[in-house]
Amino acid sequence: MRVGDDGPLRRPQTLGGLVYLGVLASAAVGLALVLVGPWRAGLTVVGVGLLVAALTRLVLTDRSAGMLRVRRRWSDVLMLTVAGVGLIVLSVVVPNQPAA
Repeated sequence: MRVGDDGPLRRPQTLGGLVYLGVLASAAVGLALVLVGPWRAGLTVVGVGLLVAALTRLVLTDRSAGMLRVRRRWSDVLMLTVAGVGLIVLSVVVPNQPAA
């Protein structure tokens, strides 16, 4: 081991950990889209990422869920689903504002 080396490179050990990184990536892309201008597309990307996380948390065991496991399975799935659907509905329901 070299000086200043923090040990072996740490990678996600479970499929849930990989999905978690994907959700973080979708959140980053969605927020970037919101900042650039097409906020509806950005909210939809974040919402879809949360729905993918909810589906993954539903089908994976507690051991393989990785960082997606925060609470009990059904509470995790419920909260991720409500947040994902809420963002998607928000992006569809809010009317366009006339240009000033």
